[in-house]
Amino acid sequence: MTPEAFWDGIAEKYAKQPIGNTEAYEATLDRVRHWLRPDMNVLEIGCGTGTTALKLAGNAGQILGTDVSGEMVRIANEKAAQVPNVSFATAPAESAGAGQPFDAVLAFNLLHLVADRAAVLTHVRGLLPEGGLFISKTPCLGGKPWFRPLIWALQKVGKAPGPVHSLRPGQIEDELRAAGFEVVESGGYPKKLPNWLVVARAV
Repeated sequence: MTPEAFWDGIAEKYAKQPIGNTEAYEATLDRVRHWLRPDMNVLEIGCGTGTTALKLAGNAGQILGTDVSGEMVRIANEKAAQVPNVSFATAPAESAGAGQPFDAVLAFNLLHLVADRAAVLTHVRGLLPEGGLFISKTPCLGGKPWFRPLIWALQKVGKAPGPVHSLRPGQIEDELRAAGFEVVESGGYPKKLPNWLVVARAV
């Protein structure tokens, strides 16, 4: 099953699910708001059904949310009908926002799901001017012996997308530096792993 088909198939159910860890989610939003400005043009890749982009609407000038799933984007656009500075479009992470200038790019719960992170990070760097920001939050479960067998089993029954990578915080930060970024903030949110927030500045 392709990632597009997987996410299309669960889009309606996904949209109805409550936030799993409200404390962690709100802590992440607070840190993102710290770095955004009302004049910024922002791209979110892997936006899902648009909840995060809509919550950040008051902290940016324009926000474009993109996702590989057309069904996710359809739901997001329905939710954004009364929010004039937020829009959504279907696009894979490695080409999202192509040809447009952005001041910041956001990616939440995405980097462990893309097939070629180097290509995605290179693309993101190309969208940003020097000093532009890339803000990501990624589950980092590298080193957990149960992770790969669990994901394999879930994929076999259609309950997990493919691919799913087991990452470590240092790995993500090294890949960002290789793509032309300087890491300016990082840490587990709200308190510890597995969710690792990174704010990186284009250099």
